[in-house]
Amino acid sequence: MRHFFIPIGCLLALSACQDNPKKEEAQEAWEKLSYPQTQQKVVEDDYFGIKVSDPYRWLEDDQSPETESWVKAQNEVTFGYLHSIPYRNQIKAQAEKLWNHEQLTAPFDIGEDTYYYKNNGLQDQDVLYRKNKEGKEEVFLDPNTFASDGTTSLAGVNFTKDGSMVCYLISEGGSDWRKAIVLDTKTKEQIGDTIVNIKYSGGFWYKNEGFYYCSYDKPKGSELSEKTDQNKLYYHKIGTRQSEDKLIFGGTPEEKNRYVGGYVSNDENYLIIRGEETTSGGKLWLKDLRKPNSPLITVLNDYSSDTFVLSIKGDKLYLQTNLNAPNGKVVVTDIKNPTPEHWKDLIPETENVLTPVVAGNYIFAQYMIDAISEIKQYDFEGKFLREIKLPSIGTASVESAEEKDTETYFTFENYYTPLSIYKLDLETGKTELYWAPKIDFNPNDFESKQVFYTSKDGTKVPMIITYKKGTPLDGTAPATLYGYGGFNISYTPWFSIPYAVWMNNGGVFAVANIRGGGEYGTKWHDAGTKFQKQNVFDDFIAAAEYLVDNHYTSKEKLAIKGGSNGGLLIGAVMTQRPDLMRVALPYVGVMDMLRYHKFTSGAGWAYDYGTSDDSKEMFEYLYKYSPVHNVKKGTCYPATLVFTGDHDDRVVPAHSFKFAAQLQSKQACKNPILIRIETNAGHGAGTPVSKIIDQIADWQSFSLWNMGYKKLPNEK
Repeated sequence: MRHFFIPIGCLLALSACQDNPKKEEAQEAWEKLSYPQTQQKVVEDDYFGIKVSDPYRWLEDDQSPETESWVKAQNEVTFGYLHSIPYRNQIKAQAEKLWNHEQLTAPFDIGEDTYYYKNNGLQDQDVLYRKNKEGKEEVFLDPNTFASDGTTSLAGVNFTKDGSMVCYLISEGGSDWRKAIVLDTKTKEQIGDTIVNIKYSGGFWYKNEGFYYCSYDKPKGSELSEKTDQNKLYYHKIGTRQSEDKLIFGGTPEEKNRYVGGYVSNDENYLIIRGEETTSGGKLWLKDLRKPNSPLITVLNDYSSDTFVLSIKGDKLYLQTNLNAPNGKVVVTDIKNPTPEHWKDLIPETENVLTPVVAGNYIFAQYMIDAISEIKQYDFEGKFLREIKLPSIGTASVESAEEKDTETYFTFENYYTPLSIYKLDLETGKTELYWAPKIDFNPNDFESKQVFYTSKDGTKVPMIITYKKGTPLDGTAPATLYGYGGFNISYTPWFSIPYAVWMNNGGVFAVANIRGGGEYGTKWHDAGTKFQKQNVFDDFIAAAEYLVDNHYTSKEKLAIKGGSNGGLLIGAVMTQRPDLMRVALPYVGVMDMLRYHKFTSGAGWAYDYGTSDDSKEMFEYLYKYSPVHNVKKGTCYPATLVFTGDHDDRVVPAHSFKFAAQLQSKQACKNPILIRIETNAGHGAGTPVSKIIDQIADWQSFSLWNMGYKKLPNEK
């Protein structure tokens, strides 16, 4: 991206690298805060006879010099403001100190070697290590060497069954477009050409001959924002050019899908193909790889459920599904008769949401009870064996393992317990601590409380509130309320260094498990979609009111935060109830609900949102809450720091650009409206640690400063 320098007035006098600006100078600059001029151009759309103005449509063009100039000018203002906050660097130092400890993932065996990811502390990207059977450790892949600024990340690895080759993916600048490189694992020499334009896919091996991957046709315009509508499954044979890759599925008039997945069964006898029109529901097929040119075997021929292959053992097909089971179940069928009328329940549906995983010769039923983990072990006959004892209340996740394995691992964490790894004996169910981080953080100093509050329509919604023991709960503490509420995604307790820093400084951290998520299965998800989307916002508003009414914080000390669909949540709530919070922090949000489906693969989100093209009723519903269209002149909005990345090709940055422009032009009080545009960054995955730490310092110092703190809350 080219950059253009634009004079912006008073803030140029404030150097972005000042470590200890004088408070008086900073205060004067903030009071004179002047935003860059954002030109309005007449653009009007007709939706079912209703005219809708879109004066900042020009900001959708991410290739134009005008947009790049605007980005440069906005960042100049934003970073001038942020770097002038007296304790910003103090918070940054706290985050660096807390982050600077060895981090590890559960190991996995490939061939005769064991692999695992490790970060020594402040490395921008995690490093993939290898250990041989003699215990000798070596660096296998170090993404920190991929780019000098740490913005090229390792986006996935897939090994052949014998471990002789690996296909690894890289993401540049946070983009969802990936490149695949094949290595000989013994020599680490590249085999064949780099495969490009992979999206929403890995490289899934068939024997040692080649691998399957998914791609879209490359857009003619901007690859970061142009619509990508039809996903296709290809097969790449090692030693051939990508131009010779065989189209296996998709892109034909008979079968078009926005998202396609293709991978090989563990016994390498079947290719498993899934096709989706939206992010919920999909068709499912099998292809017998033992028979050349074999036809597709239909398992599920409609989009009414989320059904996945859990395992294939001989002629038995094991599936996880929510078909006629909103909370999920495991079924088994003969692979010769795989359609739903032949399915038999193996692990029936319960009142709790099920996410199963296979490890060795067992199925581990991972249940979610009010967003808290419970794990039960079954054999492949459906016999219950035992419940796995967990260290405490929190989130546990079992790692998959090969059929021959006798042990596996599971991770455990909660809002005040850093992620630890436990070894699990598959035959006895015994567990032992394998690894715990040596971090300067004492879980015993913190506490969590789960509450159930009442939303607008009477629905009970869970929320977990965490804080340092001794934090005053009299309404004077600063609080961050976090939410998502969409796409069947569940927010279970996790440990986060940013929020550990926040709580160490006297802050309260609350996560509301609002509708639209998957905490209570399909029904909970559907209750926050399309014409029920307002439930999501009402649930979050009720969470904020609960925190205030019960004196965990006050309106003047409350920040609301969320990303992606959660960014939409923040945008909608702050425009509907600007009086309820002091600070709003929307990250990479979907802000233009009338046009979101016109960019990249956004049309696939229609299950949750509906689109403005569907009907007049759907248009009017979206128009009523779309953040970009509900900023009203003469309203005092909370202090707002919008976050986005200039390479975000999932939720294009134009959403955030247009929202910030609307807020800046219509803000009726002195509360700042700033947009922080991370350059050479995408939707979030692969963001370098150094950039994450800067973001922590920025959102926390911005929040506390606008809550009125002249020094950190816990400083006397």
